[in-house]
Amino acid sequence: PGEPRGHDDTETMSGFVASFKSLDFYRKLKKDLLHELTDSSTSGVALSVVAALVMIGLVVAELSAYMTIATDSRIVLDHFESSSDDTLQVNFNFSFPHLKCEYSSVDATNFMGTHDAGLAARVNKVRLDKIGRALSRHEDRKTELKHTIDAAPHEGPFTAMSLKESVFEVKHHEYDIMIVNFFAPWCHWCQRLEPVWEKSATQMNEKHPIETDKRVLLAKVDCTGKESETLCVKHKIDAFPTIMVFRRDDNGRSFHETYHGERSLDKITAWADNLVAQQNKEIQKTRSVDVDKDGVAESNAGVGCMISGLLHVQRAPGMLKIQAVSDSHQFNWETMDVSHTINHLSFGPFLSETAWAVLPPHIAAVVGSLDDRKYVSDAHVPTTLEHAIKVVRHEVSPPSSMKLDPVVSYGYTAHSNKVQKEGEVPTVRINYDILPVVVQYGEKKNSFYAFLTSLCGIVGGVFVTAGILASLLDNTARLLMVKEELGKLG
Repeated sequence: PGEPRGHDDTETMSGFVASFKSLDFYRKLKKDLLHELTDSSTSGVALSVVAALVMIGLVVAELSAYMTIATDSRIVLDHFESSSDDTLQVNFNFSFPHLKCEYSSVDATNFMGTHDAGLAARVNKVRLDKIGRALSRHEDRKTELKHTIDAAPHEGPFTAMSLKESVFEVKHHEYDIMIVNFFAPWCHWCQRLEPVWEKSATQMNEKHPIETDKRVLLAKVDCTGKESETLCVKHKIDAFPTIMVFRRDDNGRSFHETYHGERSLDKITAWADNLVAQQNKEIQKTRSVDVDKDGVAESNAGVGCMISGLLHVQRAPGMLKIQAVSDSHQFNWETMDVSHTINHLSFGPFLSETAWAVLPPHIAAVVGSLDDRKYVSDAHVPTTLEHAIKVVRHEVSPPSSMKLDPVVSYGYTAHSNKVQKEGEVPTVRINYDILPVVVQYGEKKNSFYAFLTSLCGIVGGVFVTAGILASLLDNTARLLMVKEELGKLG
């Protein structure tokens, strides 16, 4: 009879297990043979310790690199998803210490020369005193400033005293109030004002005779005369006519207000009467006078202007231009000073605090590259200050753990230059070019399988390298021992 079937099954199972064990890549020495077939050495122990330390250090470094979130950047072509993306917001805040708000004009043009390229413009002007402090907000006149243009020539002696530099300070401190018309004979508006000014001086002289009543004097200074030219430079007269107020108690730090009201006999004399009433303490003393209470001051002490606001411009090369413009003055371009401080200049919507926190430092630094920069014109030379700007869009994807939408910002690089040319109108020009590319930034994190692969490479590589070194050391030591036994060492 045959062997039991159970015995055959047992042999089959044993054979399967034996075949399976033959697949073991990591066979072990039997314990009773371990000490007979292997031997330890001091160098091997030292090398094992060093290998273990190197292995631990590399594993820690790899783990740190895996946990660290790196950034990745790429450049792609910009494209407009909607018609609203065709425009870009420009935010600006400039301070001009020597350009009055009454004259300052902001204009935007594009590369085709189209004016008023700034859409939905919102511009604010704040008057500054001569040390840069804010005085009051300036509102541009909504109606044209009225002037007496058909005044008959003045008859009789000239009452407005003509002053030269040699007597200016004497008269300044002789009268409580001295109102001076700084003019140039070639100025069209000065010629129109001349008969009105003489009649105003005559009328004020009838009320307050200048020989006996030292309360008020209306005078004039010809800024083209050799004996008064330096006087006009001293008081920074760059627009004609300029009507300025001087008081007896002025000192070197005093502010001198200028008249910007209607150039008519009634308005000028009413304004002068208001100054006299202030000096008599009949009304409150102020350097911002609004005689007719229409909300627009006839005179103020502003000598500079802070211009701020925002424009929406087309995404095309263009220019933002700031210069002196007036429909009632003529300017001396040689003394016109457009020195300025760029308090702020940026492109795109204002960023929230969260957005600022997300932006990498090197991107946040170029959002307002020109902020707090000061630019100075040369004295007595028509100077235009140009800023050439290249604007690029950045898209920063926050870490996935923050669960925030990508932050869009606009950075720019700038190059500034002075242009000095006779006949050139002193201007501040911001030439901008919006590049049609987007620089995208996002997190870059190694995958877990790459991390595991690196760990395996570290362990295996260090282990194999240490084994090679151990073998070399062992063979070298054995070779030296053989040579020593043969007497060939040394």
